[in-house]
This record gives sequence, structure tokens and C-alpha cells, in this order.
Amino acid sequence: MERGEDSGTRRLTLRVKQRLVDLEVPCVMGILNATPDSFHAASRVDLDAAMALAERMLEEGAAILDIGGMSTRPGSEAVSEDEELRRVIPVIEAIHQRHPEALLSIDTYRSKVARLAVEAGAGMVNDISAGLLDADMLPSVARLGVPYIAMHMQGDPSSMQTAPHYNDVAAEVTHFLSERLHAARSAGIADVLLDPGFGFGKTTAHNYALLNGLERLGTLGAPLLVGVSRKRMINEVLGTTAATALNGTTVVNTIALLHGAAVLRVHDVREAVEAIAVVRAFRENA
Repeated sequence: MERGEDSGTRRLTLRVKQRLVDLEVPCVMGILNATPDSFHAASRVDLDAAMALAERMLEEGAAILDIGGMSTRPGSEAVSEDEELRRVIPVIEAIHQRHPEALLSIDTYRSKVARLAVEAGAGMVNDISAGLLDADMLPSVARLGVPYIAMHMQGDPSSMQTAPHYNDVAAEVTHFLSERLHAARSAGIADVLLDPGFGFGKTTAHNYALLNGLERLGTLGAPLLVGVSRKRMINEVLGTTAATALNGTTVVNTIALLHGAAVLRVHDVREAVEAIAVVRAFRENA
């Protein structure tokens, strides 16, 4: 993460391989799941569908495409490392070949998958475990020299929604991510983003308390990534399903932007890009 001079204005950037990504204006990360069981059916893709979805997301304004090969929805079970690789590497290679300028992220907590994905064309690593499920993840990302997203999760995907408990969820998530940010930087990772992990070991009440406390996470000095797209925290309030939660997602994304989110991780790129534009106009004319 760098602060550089640009026409007299200091700007927040991430170094991704041979280029800089500007986060002064929030951006959108599109979700691309190379899985048969992700909670939102429309985001599940095979290779041909992945190419079509990637092109649509890029056309709609996605700055990053996040490619995952293992569902981490509540109650999900891990797949083998070989199966995860079989799912994601061909997708990354194909998108990178057709769209070499596109910034691709690999959504994995396994260091070997991260390494091979970066070799195939990915430029970021998105780790739901913040380096705690694979001891080699942080040193591997440091060697790869790519940005790293560290997320908070209480428990693991198979058990995380079994009676999650916090005394002060915003304070505890902030403390956890402060420690993981220090660990990542101590390992030699220059560019770290933080994800509070909405829906990962949290009740709906916890999620909204965390949303209200998002600015506390901003004090850690790292860009914040928020992923609330079509999640239970929206559906339980509105009585919607993942398939019908777009409007609620846009509302929560807008709140997150007003509280400091720098990256929105979403299934629906166009609507998130529009939310960013509206919030930007709102702030510029305050």
C-alpha cells in the first residue's frame, strides 16, 4: 500500500504486480464461483459460463474478479486441494489469457492454491482465515508479492453459525484484524486489505452491530473490503431469499460505503458501481 503524489493530492494505492490500483474511490469486486454449491445459484459457473460472467462483470465496471473453487457458506464442507485446483486454475488461465489487463483474485485459504493461482494469472489472494488455516499462507503471499485480503471468521465454515457469541462484536473483530494485519506485515506483505467477515460466525444482530462499527475498523489504516451480497443478514430482515435480495444488498452496500468501505464484494456489479457513484456525488456536494 502506497501513498503517492498525484497533482498535489495524496492517493491510496495497491501495488499489483507491475501496476498500481487506485482505491481513492471505492471499487467493486465481482464474485465468480467455480463451484457447484455456492449459496447464490447464479454465481456458480463452469468454464464457459465463467468467461461470459467475467466479461459481463468487467463491462459493468468490476475492478477485480474474485475466483473461488470451494464454497464457504455456513455448514459447507471443505473439498480436496486437488479438486479446488481443478476448479479454479482453468478459469483463471482462461480469463487471464482473454483479459490480461483484468485484476483477478483467488479466494482460498490454502497456500499452494494461492501460489498456483498467481502463477496462472491471479494478482491478489483473498483468505477467509486470515492465515490461520495454513501456516505457510502469509510467507507464501509475501514471496508472491501480491496484495492480501485478511478476513475475520469465528470458527470455520462447517461450524461457524453454531451459536456464535461476542461481548462486543465490533471491538473483537477490530482486535482480531489488528493482530492479523500485524502478522501479515511482519511476514513481509506490503499491501493488506481487511474484511470484517459479514456472515462468517455472526448472527444477523452481530452483522448489523458490525456494520455500525465499521469506522472503528477504519482506524487500523488498511482498506476495508465488505461482502454482504445477498446474505442472510439481508434475507432475515426482509423475508427475501438469496435470489431476491438485490435491493437489500444495495442498501447495505450503501451504508457500508458511508462508513468507509473501499471495496464491495458483490454478485451484482452494475448495481454496486451505481451505489458508489451516488455516494460519491452525495459526498462531493455536501
